[in-house]
Amino acid sequence: MLEGLGDRFQRESKYIRGESLVGGMSWENLPEPYKFYTNVQVVNLPKPKDLGGMSLDQVLRERKSIREYSLEPIQLDQISYILWAANGIRSREENQEFRTAPSAGALYPIETYLVVSNVSDLTPGIYHYSVQKHGLETLKLGKFTREMVRAGMGQEMLGKAAVTFVWTAIFERSKWKYRQRAYRYVYLDAGHIAENLALAATSLGLGSCQIGALYDDEVNLIIGIDGVEESVLYMSTVGQPAD
Repeated sequence: MLEGLGDRFQRESKYIRGESLVGGMSWENLPEPYKFYTNVQVVNLPKPKDLGGMSLDQVLRERKSIREYSLEPIQLDQISYILWAANGIRSREENQEFRTAPSAGALYPIETYLVVSNVSDLTPGIYHYSVQKHGLETLKLGKFTREMVRAGMGQEMLGKAAVTFVWTAIFERSKWKYRQRAYRYVYLDAGHIAENLALAATSLGLGSCQIGALYDDEVNLIIGIDGVEESVLYMSTVGQPAD
């Protein structure tokens, strides 16, 4: 059987006993842990608080992929809680900020974008989640559901959801320490965040569905990133479940 690109990646990124596990880690070249947009309008989010009251056991039993959504909007405080639960700051210790999702080396390479369609008190458009400020940086206004359906290989739920969360990786944050092994870790990090989001959405009575089938370059273009230093990895729709 011919070796494919994925087979080669798995083989060449594995750890081998006796070899260095990490890169040079030049501290003066430590990548910036946060991405900020300048000269954009920032939407301040409500303080995140648990609005659902479900036990973890109940949330785990009720979580499932929801692909049909109603026309009822979701609320800004729900968005606030979901963003915090997915990958927000949970504590600050000795000038380091730790988040709700685990990350290899606490390097946090994942960025979160929102393609908003139907959220109360939030204009439809594309936003970037500022983790440190717990706010939304406005990138583009308007509805992008048609473009998202097309970029998501025709998956109609992208046109019906109240919001689509798009996760990207800034690869250098992880490569600074882990070199080529970093590419394994960024996907693991995205998975941790997506599961947190799914559980948080369920606890609020909302539906979500995680999406890995997408045209990378088209999604990158929609949210305005280069696809090289930063590129899309994963997405999730969220909305009010249809009856």
